[in-house]
Amino acid sequence: MRLADFILRDMERILTQWEAFAVTLLPAAASMDSLALRDHARPLLEAMVADLSTWQTAEAQSQKAWGRAPQLADAPHTAAQTHAILRAQSGFDINQLAAEYRALRASVLELWMDDCQPEAPHLDDIIRFNEAIDQAIAESIRSFSAEVEQARNLFLGMLGHDMRSPLQTIQATAAYLARMNAGDGVSAAANRLIRTGARMQALLDDLCDFNRTELGLGIRIVPADVDLAAVFADETDQLRAAHPDRQIVLEAPVSLRGVWDGPRLQQLLGNLVVNAIRYGANDLPVRVVVTGDETEVRFEVRNAGAPVEPALLPRLFDPLQRGSDAGSRKGANLGLGLYIARQIAAAHGGKIDVRSDAQETAFTVSLPRRAVT
Repeated sequence: MRLADFILRDMERILTQWEAFAVTLLPAAASMDSLALRDHARPLLEAMVADLSTWQTAEAQSQKAWGRAPQLADAPHTAAQTHAILRAQSGFDINQLAAEYRALRASVLELWMDDCQPEAPHLDDIIRFNEAIDQAIAESIRSFSAEVEQARNLFLGMLGHDMRSPLQTIQATAAYLARMNAGDGVSAAANRLIRTGARMQALLDDLCDFNRTELGLGIRIVPADVDLAAVFADETDQLRAAHPDRQIVLEAPVSLRGVWDGPRLQQLLGNLVVNAIRYGANDLPVRVVVTGDETEVRFEVRNAGAPVEPALLPRLFDPLQRGSDAGSRKGANLGLGLYIARQIAAAHGGKIDVRSDAQETAFTVSLPRRAVT
């Protein structure tokens, strides 16, 4: 008997074995009934039967082997994709999802080969069935990963939102204690709380910005008429106060007006300078050099110190990237600062470039005089 005919005839027996395996995938399966355990297994097998019964070219076979079989235009999700989404929502992990397909492959082929005795099974059916299973795995993993990523981003968004209120309460209480003049001990403790709260706020802001970009919302900017020289002077003053043991030099025109989101560009500069402080030479200054013409402004953040490894340069702006010794450095962050800096520049219609050699590492930001909105 051909494999497609066997699957249709013995569908219930195959589904029983599918369910028997799915129920062992704990803890997610512990609270699932038979219908949930068999989720989309029948449509999945029926799709494989249709595939086995359809003639295919050598090119189509090659594409399927790579998990690239075409999807019908009027079918937004295949059975494999829908199965993966529901499994993700039920708490399965990706290894359990893949294990279901391994078990399905083994049980179908074993049952069919036993049924074929004493005749030999059709070799082409085995090849085609393995291709169909591999295609289903590829579709499932893509959909499962996307569903998990979406759930993670939504969770991070809610976490960031919910953490803002208690953090603001801590900061307000610390500021109140600092104004009480209750002695040097209380004042010192309150100031430590204020500084720690500011660092936590910066981490939380980075997390929320990262979350927005992952959800496809991008960095939100509100352009207005801004004197960038004044904005950067204010930011470097704050950075000097936060890092009194480091020298930060600002070289900028007296005034440099344009249409940008001032607070966002202040955040961008702060991220670049903090990165330079973290990885630059402790005994040499971090230099911020700002220039501009009628259509564009440019500013560079330069630091001396060990050069960035060439292999690392293309990945510096990727999220969650940190230097190899970042974990041992005081104030090490989430590894989102450069990623967010690039997103802020892009939201203004600008870009960031980086170069690094034995003399210095320099991040160069180019922005149009008017932010692109």
